[in-house]
Order: sequence, then structure tokens, then C-alpha cells
Amino acid sequence: MEHEDLSHDPLGRNGSHYNLDMPLSISPTPVQIRCKGVLFDMDGILISSLGSVERCWTIWANMRGIDPKHACKVAHGCRSIDTVALLRPDLDAEAENQIIEDMECEDTEGITQLPGVLKLLEALPANRWTVVTSATERLARVRLAAGGIPVPERIVTAEQVTEGKPHPAPYLAGAALLGFAPEECVIFEDAASGTKSGRAAGCIVVATTFSHPIESLDAADYLIEDLTGVGVETLAGDKGLVLTMAPLAR
Repeated sequence: MEHEDLSHDPLGRNGSHYNLDMPLSISPTPVQIRCKGVLFDMDGILISSLGSVERCWTIWANMRGIDPKHACKVAHGCRSIDTVALLRPDLDAEAENQIIEDMECEDTEGITQLPGVLKLLEALPANRWTVVTSATERLARVRLAAGGIPVPERIVTAEQVTEGKPHPAPYLAGAALLGFAPEECVIFEDAASGTKSGRAAGCIVVATTFSHPIESLDAADYLIEDLTGVGVETLAGDKGLVLTMAPLAR
């Protein structure tokens, strides 16, 4: 599929990306993006598990002599094993990661489904979307179940890639899992590391703005507040999807 076929740009710019100067990410009218597959980050897009994340990383940080606020900040959007290796490179990352995973799997208090998620997932054909998360598969399935989210049979998790976000490997794996080229996929992300991963993979990147500062999302092509109001049309003849959304206005 050629790049210009992937989306309609109501402002008349060439290509499907508004780009990255934030004023250019704002449109007065809804935007349509033509694609074949949709890849969702989990935390901050499908569910909110912020309380669990911060509680568990605070406990671990205090155990290991690290500033808890710094640990929580670094952990968002990245594989826990990579965060451990960054914060305490002197420790056994595999062993420490298991400690954190066990804590997070046991702590599901306050995990909630985010606005617009179920309506959007129900409108998408099952073979057209999956989840690409920095969580382990065990943790991802626990959190998705706690949030009442249907779990695809196959998802991309921390163990399935050798490099985590912001490396492109996770979203390249997600596109391959669906059987599409990266440029034929739209991703929904909320964190800087994820938007950078998706952009590096060659996907069209849509970022939500309610959980992280807009300034940190400069790798995104489009900005929206959340998934509320994102519409889906399935094209006849296996020609893909059209996503309709209203980019952030301010």
C-alpha cells in the first residue's frame, strides 16, 4: 500500500503525517486514516494501572536504595527488566524483574478500563488488532482481565522482543503478528518511549494526552485526548480500515 493511500489529510499537507511541530498536529475537522491493522499499547491506552505501577515500583525502589519518584518515572512505558538494568546495573536483572512482576500481578487494586476502549475494540475485526505492551505476558493478561478488556489470542509482550520500547522491535513484531507492513498499521500510545518506538518502526502514531505531557509526545503524528470518539469503518473486499478521529484542539 502506498503511503498516500493510508490517510486523508484535511489540511492539505502531503502524506499522512501532520508532523511534529505541535501546531501542525491540530486539525479543525475530523481526520481519516486508512490502514490495515491497529496496535494498542496497554497501560494508559486500554487500562489505567498507575496506582499498581507506582505502589510496586516504590516498594522495590525502597528495597534497593533508589529514589522511588525517579524509579516510577523511569518505569513508565518501558520493560521492567530494562528499567531494573538501568537503575541497578549491579543486580541480577532477571531475578529483580521476577520480584517486581510478582508484586504487580498480585496488585490489581484500582485497575480501570479507559474511556472509549470497549466501543472501539468491538468495532474492530478480531484479526485487525492486537496489544503491544512492555509488560510480561503474565502481567498483561492479569491487568487486561482486571480491566475487563478482551485479550487477543496472540499479543506482543516483553519476553517476545530482545529490545524494548523506544526501540522499534515491539511494533515491528506487532505488525508482523497481524501480517501487515508497519506502514500499514496505526498505533495508539500514551508514553514517549512508545511513540518513539512506533515512529521508528514506520507506523502512524496516535498519542493520547491525558497521562503524559504533550511536550514528551513529539514523536506522535496525531494527538487525541483518549479513545472516545475514535470511529472505525471496515472496507469491503478486505481493503482494510478507515479510522476517524478528531485530533486535539486547543
